[in-house]
Amino acid sequence: MRRFLIGAGAGLTLGYAFVRTNEALGELRRPAAPLEPNAARYGRLRRGLMLAGIIRSVAALGAAAYGLGPRLEPPAGERETRVRRMTLVAAALAASTLVDVPADFVEGLALERRYGLTKQTQGAWLGDRLKGLGVSLAVGVPLAELLVASIARAPRRWPLIATAGAFPLLVLANVVAPAFIAPLFNRFDVLEGDLAGDIRALASRYGAGDATILRMDMSRQTEKANAYVTGLFGTKRIVVGDTLLDHFEPRETLFVVAHELGHYVMGDVWRAVGIGTAASALIFFGGQRLAPPTAGASLATTAGLARLLFAISLLGLAAEPLLAFFSRSRECAADAFAVAASGEPAAGAAAFRRLRERNQAEDEQPKWMEVLFASHPSLRSRIARLETLGT
Repeated sequence: MRRFLIGAGAGLTLGYAFVRTNEALGELRRPAAPLEPNAARYGRLRRGLMLAGIIRSVAALGAAAYGLGPRLEPPAGERETRVRRMTLVAAALAASTLVDVPADFVEGLALERRYGLTKQTQGAWLGDRLKGLGVSLAVGVPLAELLVASIARAPRRWPLIATAGAFPLLVLANVVAPAFIAPLFNRFDVLEGDLAGDIRALASRYGAGDATILRMDMSRQTEKANAYVTGLFGTKRIVVGDTLLDHFEPRETLFVVAHELGHYVMGDVWRAVGIGTAASALIFFGGQRLAPPTAGASLATTAGLARLLFAISLLGLAAEPLLAFFSRSRECAADAFAVAASGEPAAGAAAFRRLRERNQAEDEQPKWMEVLFASHPSLRSRIARLETLGT
């Protein structure tokens, strides 16, 4: 039975990649015709692709952990060298990216282009993928080595050590990512003009007047509109996408920024760090139980890491509904903050209606999707709440 499951997982992974490769080659030869905007159809497609992605990801990790993994174990009595392990981890990251390229192209760039949601060129898209791989290698390989070191030094207590290390790493990520990683993918310019002044005044009322206010060329990747506020320890950034600035009324943009500012002012960045640390504890301690050393084989090897990663993926899926519930609750709180900060619930309702049209978002997703995966409440409920407050 185990061999059958391993074979099925490998077959599904390679078969899916083969089908998507043929579709990608066909798209390169003759791009598919554009589709009329249709939020319901686009939403159904995205949900189907999300579920397919989860299934193939679990299948690929399972096949790698229990099919390929045992073949990578060092001979009995020998220790795996650091160079060999780091090379194998880097090769696994590169291979995973390569296998996913056709699917990412068809399901990401090609589909978004057909619905008019991106104008990104194939070269720019591929460049972003290569940059992403570079970031994954630069971050993933050292983190894997740190995890191996903690497992090797404390075979029973390593989950506690790894969880303790997760907190400072998450804090560091909130400092480093906005300043050094995000600029690899987008251009950020200081926002000027009347709207920048209004945003500065709004932020100043809540102790964030020293934030850097930036315009991001979001249109480089997508026609969808968004903004965000990020950073810790004096690295605060209020980032507004050019798609939001160019297609929304100033008062609508200000409401969206107020919503994002609400996340920052209410401490959601620190909440995310706390939730991330708690989730790390769940996956590390749970992973230790689900992926114990087998037949004397340690988890402090490439093969052991593969088993652990598979277990972590299952635990992450199990935790998804709780994380989604937490996220939806914070989105509701940020909406309330934006209403209080801007005093314009009608502008908020108008902004959400415009986001619905521009992003081709559904008014309401199926209940199972909201409960299991949705990070935001339905647009229908958010608009209705704002319209009630505006009357």
